[in-house]
Amino acid sequence: MQRNWFLGDLLSQLLDRPGNRRGKEDKRSIAELCEALLSAEGEVSGFMLASTILDRYQTLSDAEKLDFFCHLNDQLELDADRLAETAQLYSNDRSVDLYHKLSEVAEPKRQELLRRLNQPPGATQELVAMRVDLLRFLKSNPKLKRTDIDFVHLLRSWFNRGFLVLKQISWDTPARVLDKIVAYEAVHQINDLDDLRRRLYPPDRRCFAFFHPSMPDEPLIFVEVALTTEIPTAIDALLSENRNPIEAEQAKVAAFYSISNCQKGLTGISFGNLLIKQVVTELSRELRGIDSFVTLSPIPGLNRWLADETEHPEHGHIAQAILAGTASPQDLRAMAARYLMFAKRKDGMPLDPVARFHLGNGAELYDLHAEADLSPNGQAQSSGAMVNYLYDLNKTERHHEEFATHATIEASRAVRAASTATLEATPSGNEP
Repeated sequence: MQRNWFLGDLLSQLLDRPGNRRGKEDKRSIAELCEALLSAEGEVSGFMLASTILDRYQTLSDAEKLDFFCHLNDQLELDADRLAETAQLYSNDRSVDLYHKLSEVAEPKRQELLRRLNQPPGATQELVAMRVDLLRFLKSNPKLKRTDIDFVHLLRSWFNRGFLVLKQISWDTPARVLDKIVAYEAVHQINDLDDLRRRLYPPDRRCFAFFHPSMPDEPLIFVEVALTTEIPTAIDALLSENRNPIEAEQAKVAAFYSISNCQKGLTGISFGNLLIKQVVTELSRELRGIDSFVTLSPIPGLNRWLADETEHPEHGHIAQAILAGTASPQDLRAMAARYLMFAKRKDGMPLDPVARFHLGNGAELYDLHAEADLSPNGQAQSSGAMVNYLYDLNKTERHHEEFATHATIEASRAVRAASTATLEATPSGNEP
């Protein structure tokens, strides 16, 4: 690993010498530079051209960046007529030469451009950042989706599991990485260094992250883990500065209480399922006494769903009460269960994104808790409700297959009972 970084640093130093920086004075437009990179010129001096294009991109205005993506989208498109002609030829003659030609014409030129751009040290991170811009432009320029599909195709290849490195984040991790953990925490805000220390230093706390060799100081995704004696029911008990830590060997439960994706440019490229499986493996190897792997997860879409249910003839009055903060804990649990079990997208998958993630990984809806997250964010998104997902290692593969194939939601008896429970409150005007 050190040899790879040494080589990259050496190449960077060589290219930064005055005699080798002529690319920065290249007067061609960025579109012309891209065409050159795709040509025979690019095969000879691709490293220099790629560096020049990436440097030039950093200087562009938003309007110029949009023009750049439109050029990729329209001028570096695949040739549909040639593809159809070649496919017809290959259907009649399955020769290796025709297969090779078909493979070439089936790929748009922009994919090869992105590959060639990914030559200089640091280029991968710059292309990930470039996609952040692309995603922003997509909102008002949906035709750019073709280009985004090609970005995703290549990024999935570059960031596949074989390249990811799992590292434990501890209080001794370099400050430059710890700063990123604080900045990227997306579930439960880290307020200060003392708060960060409480999540990393005690013997009953763990944090793991995936890194990529080309981005050694940039976590891709990280998970925070609490080692406990019982399945947790409220986030404050895990994060409180007044709690009494236990020794890791006393733990019976590993609770995943925060999972944060760090790179917006890698949106749509899932690492979470790999991360959880790897962390379960690591903790199982280190701590033999752990017999339960669960989450304490937010329910981010609950209140949005409740806002659409306020006129429902059966539970509209409960939805109103929850949003007003006057519902009982039992009714909040019941409505959270209904939401997670029955609220679906058009494709039949759960409406809640966190539920889709964990159920898709083979977890089971295990238990629901009212008054579990009293923070402003927890109140805003779910009126304080949280959920445990259980990872039963003997069942996760079967659960995953059932969910992926039939959108089957595995749930404990307690959650199923809550989803069909009689609501305590009665509609206004119907009191006995």
